Amino acid sequence: MVPRASTPAEGQAGRRTPLNRDRVLRAAVELADEAGVEAVSMRRLAQQLGVVPMALYKHVADKEELLDGMVDLVVAEFTAPDPALDWKPGVRHHILSARHAVLRHPWARRVIESRTRRTPAVLGYMDAVAGAFHRGGFSADLTHHVMHALGNRIWGFSPELFDESGNEPAPPPDPAMVAEFAQRYPNILAIAAAATGGDLSGAGQGCDEQFEFEFALDLVLDGAERLHRRGWHSRTRR
Repeated sequence: MVPRASTPAEGQAGRRTPLNRDRVLRAAVELADEAGVEAVSMRRLAQQLGVVPMALYKHVADKEELLDGMVDLVVAEFTAPDPALDWKPGVRHHILSARHAVLRHPWARRVIESRTRRTPAVLGYMDAVAGAFHRGGFSADLTHHVMHALGNRIWGFSPELFDESGNEPAPPPDPAMVAEFAQRYPNILAIAAAATGGDLSGAGQGCDEQFEFEFALDLVLDGAERLHRRGWHSRTRR
């Protein structure tokens, strides 16, 4: 009996990439990068993968597990510092590497902030940052408090004093309004003038966020270094 030749459709199906957890997560990251995390649903993800929605549940239990896995893929993009580096440039490398990855995925910040479960990938990164302090001779006590001070900066972002994203260019400042503002809020005006080089028309344009992030990071690390040299411990802080 001559074997029946496969049809083009059957041949294509035979060559279809098998569905697995990694493929599901990477497709979700790609969808979030293109359309925002709001667009990521099990139904739309199934459409993108060419499967029925129920097929996804063999690989992720629910939407929350899907988001956890997406964060894990972002964390996998973080790079480790050269082991020969001293603790401070090592921590800096960890954190700025995280920042580069988060900036590549604009949705990641909000999803990271929303996570309540700590996956092995997340715990592994946090352990690596803590380990950089320990290798620098920091006590576990001081490391604990410095990690608190860093907060979300270890993930490459920090809360902004003012959210100026999406602001339209401000109209030229009205001299009378500037004079009134100066009377009421002289210190804020001084900050705005320093930030804009005296050109207050740029006051609503926002700051250099990368510069501000690195400034705050270095401020925390320099302070941590001083405490470490003093042999600081939380029991004797007063």
